[in-house]
Amino acid sequence: MEKEIEQAVLRVVRSMYENFSEQLTIDDLARTAMFSKFHFSRVFQRVTGLSPGRFLSAVRLQEAKRLLSSTSLTVTDISHRVGYSSVGTFSSRFTSSVGIPPTGYRQSDGIVPVPFWGDGSDLSALGATTVCGTVLSPLEDQPVFIGLFPGRILEGQPISHVVLRRPGPYTLSNVPAGNWHLMGQSIIADRADAVDHPPGGDEALYIGYGGPIIVSSDNDTRFVDLRLRPMHPFDPPVLLTLRDVLPMAATCSPAKLG
Repeated sequence: MEKEIEQAVLRVVRSMYENFSEQLTIDDLARTAMFSKFHFSRVFQRVTGLSPGRFLSAVRLQEAKRLLSSTSLTVTDISHRVGYSSVGTFSSRFTSSVGIPPTGYRQSDGIVPVPFWGDGSDLSALGATTVCGTVLSPLEDQPVFIGLFPGRILEGQPISHVVLRRPGPYTLSNVPAGNWHLMGQSIIADRADAVDHPPGGDEALYIGYGGPIIVSSDNDTRFVDLRLRPMHPFDPPVLLTLRDVLPMAATCSPAKLG
C-alpha cells in the first residue's frame, strides 16, 4: 500500500511541474492521485512534508526564479505564466520565499548575499539556545548550508544558519523558542546551476532534514546530527537563493570563514 501511495503522490508532483501555469485545485490533484481529496491531502503531506498547495506554490516560484534569470519577460508576464492571476500576490509570495523581490532578484542575477559566514565548529558560541551536531555527507569536500526554518522547506530567512566549508561539526546559536526544522544542502562541484533544477532531475543536489526541533527554554543545547542524501521528486524545490553561496564558500579564504 505504501508503494501505491508514493506512486500516487509522484503522479501529482509530476503533474504540478507539467501544469503549474493552470489553476489547479485540490480536487484536480486528488483526481490525479485517484484518492478522495481528504485522504489525498493527508498522504501528500506525510510523503512530502508539505501540503499540496504549499508544494505547488514552491514549484511555481522555482519556475519564476528560472524565468527571471533567463528571460526578459516582465514580472507581470512571469506571474501569469506560473499560475498567478494577481501580480501583487505573486510578488509578495516571491519576496517572502526567496528573500528578495522579483525585480531585485533579476537585477542581482539571482545572487542574494548571506549575512553570516562561519566554519560551524565553535561550540562555545553564546546564545539563548544552541543547536549543534555533525553533518554527514557523501560530498566530503563540498560546502554545506545549514539552517533552521519554521517549515520543512528552504525558503525565506532562516532563524539561524551557517555555511560550512565541508561536512563536519556545526553550531547554530541564539535560537529562539519555537518549533524549527533543521535543513542542510550541498552541491556537487561545478554544478551551482543545479540549485534551480527540479528535485530528482539529477543527482547534483544533496539535502538533509532534521526535526522538528522544539525549543522552549533558554540556555539549553540540542544535539541533532544531519545526514545529506540526493534530492528526489518528493522534496520541495529550494527557494532560498543558494546558487552562488555554496560555490563561494568553496573558494573563500579561512579568514572569511571564522
